Formats: sequence, structure tokens, C-alpha cells
Amino acid sequence: MSDQSANSANNSAPEESFISHLVELRDRLLRSLIAVGVVFFALWFYPGPGQVYDFFAAPLTAALPESAKIVAIGVTTPFMVPLKVTAMVAFLVALPFILYQAWAFVAPGLYAHERRLGLPLIIASTLLFLLGMAFCYYLVFGQVFRFIASFAPKSVTQMPDIEAYLSFVMTMFMAFGLAFEVPVALVVLAKLGLVDAAKLREWRPYFIVGAFVVAAVVTPPDVVSQLALAIPMCLLYEIGILCARLVSPRVKEEGGEPSSGAS
Repeated sequence: MSDQSANSANNSAPEESFISHLVELRDRLLRSLIAVGVVFFALWFYPGPGQVYDFFAAPLTAALPESAKIVAIGVTTPFMVPLKVTAMVAFLVALPFILYQAWAFVAPGLYAHERRLGLPLIIASTLLFLLGMAFCYYLVFGQVFRFIASFAPKSVTQMPDIEAYLSFVMTMFMAFGLAFEVPVALVVLAKLGLVDAAKLREWRPYFIVGAFVVAAVVTPPDVVSQLALAIPMCLLYEIGILCARLVSPRVKEEGGEPSSGAS
């Protein structure tokens, strides 16, 4: 009987551990959803979804002629689009708390050197993604919309749809946010020992060509937005090379085995 009870106890231990992890994951997801909900309702009451969307659409409205306006074609579009924009802003505001919940769930299962590298990477990737969105909003949108508006014939009245504008902006935000993650990706690859600074320098011409190809695919067919995406990607690639040089595992002169380096 003692052996059977011991075996049952050993079998139940992994199940209890798995269930406890599921419970913790559920709790942290709920906390994240509550955080987004709190920020969303705060933005709903002040400044309101309409004002949030007006700020969101400011680069386009500033580039349009005085007689032109943004229109809503769908029946529920005037309500749903500002709602979606407010939800997106709420998620971005609550993003640090969400990432902390994800980190608190994952960190106990990591080694000490993984925790030392993981937290800075999470912070850096978040800041770079937000920086990419800010760069797109404040520096790129104004130039792109003015460039596009300058080609409109005088016989054409510009009346962009708010839902089409939302789709366009989300695509641009995603493209620039991910493009600004280049240094983080290079650091991870270098830390894993898959690449080093010398190899990245060899790949520089290929990356430059790839950056312009990606910019041509994901941005509108104008030179301004393509250069605005490709040039920062190339500059961030150079920054990634410098960071990869710091974190790459170093090779001992005598043993020929990789040392811990920056870990």
C-alpha cells in the first residue's frame, strides 16, 4: 500500500503543478484584460473616443485641403472606428503592465543568465516598437499624406473613409514597429551564437536590398514612405551590429571554447 500511495503522489504532483500554472496564467490574463478595460473606460470618459480619433487622424486632416473631410461610408462606422482606435490606445497604455504580467509568469522557469538578458530585451523591444509607431505618426505620415495629396487632380475632391484610414494606419504602425525591432532580433541571434558581428557585416549589402524590398511591399507606392522605412532599418541594422558585438560569446585564445562573454 505504501508503494501505491507513493506512486499516486508522484503522479499527482505534475498534474497539480500543471493546474497551478494554468490558474496563474488565467489570473495574469484577467489582470491584463482588467488593466486594458480600466484604461479604455478612462479614455471613454476623457477625452472621449471622438477626440482620440481626431488625434489619430490629425496627420491626414492637416494634409487635406480645407474643403476636404474624412467621411464614414458604413452605417456603424462612425461609432465602431473611434471605438477600435480607443481600444488600441488603451492597449498601448496598458502594455507595460501586460508585459510585466507575462514576465512574472515566465521568469520563475528561466535560468539566472536568461533572466538577466530577458528583461532588458522585453523593455527594449517594447520601447523600440513604440518608438517606431511614434516615428511613423510624427515624421512619416505628414510627409506621405502631403506627397499623395499633391498628386490629386483639381477635379477630384479628396474624401478618405475613416475605416480605410484605420486599416492603412494599422498596417503602417505594424510595419514601422516591427522594423524598429531589428537590433533586438540581431542581439538574440548573436546571443544564441547563430551569428556574430563579422557575419552581420558580411550580410550588410543583402540586408540593405531586403530593407528596400520590404519597404516597397508594405508601404504605399511613393518614394517618401519607402525611404522613411528603409533608411531607419539600415541604421538600426548598424546599431544591431554594435550590440551583437557586445553580447556575442567570445572565443578563448587557447582553449577555442566559447566563454560566457556578456552573459
